[in-house]
Amino acid sequence: MTMSAQETQARSSTDRIEKVLTMRAPRSRVWRAVSTVSEFSTWFRVKLDGEFAEGATLQGDVSHADGRFACSIEMQIEAVQPERYFAYRWHPYPIPAGDYSAEAMTLVEFTLEDAEEGTLVTIVESGFDDIPLARRAEAFRMNDGGWTGQMKNLARHVE
Repeated sequence: MTMSAQETQARSSTDRIEKVLTMRAPRSRVWRAVSTVSEFSTWFRVKLDGEFAEGATLQGDVSHADGRFACSIEMQIEAVQPERYFAYRWHPYPIPAGDYSAEAMTLVEFTLEDAEEGTLVTIVESGFDDIPLARRAEAFRMNDGGWTGQMKNLARHVE
């Protein structure tokens, strides 16, 4: 896997994480990896029930790289615009285990664009300012690092 000079954290604030990477794969290939449960599950290391469709809610278990259980997640699918945009809501960094059902969810958005070298992928997670103050900074820090790793996992998966 070759990391492009396009890899950046384009904008940072307390509310928003943004990662941008040019992947050496056609948009249709990247789209499949992002928008189908079976492929998403592989590179994201999550077991999900159901299929991605607008309005769907999926439950899943995330694993560490070594296969150990990490946490359970819930994803509420917001938008599916083929080969361009995929968005869902979830509770960021649900560790330590707890009941986050009363908390606001962050919005995760994948945007795909054609690029000379392949596909420009932008991942934005926003809404951290609505997370309770007691866990906001840690959720932001962990997800910021998490998205850096997930971008690399996605690139390896499609390239």
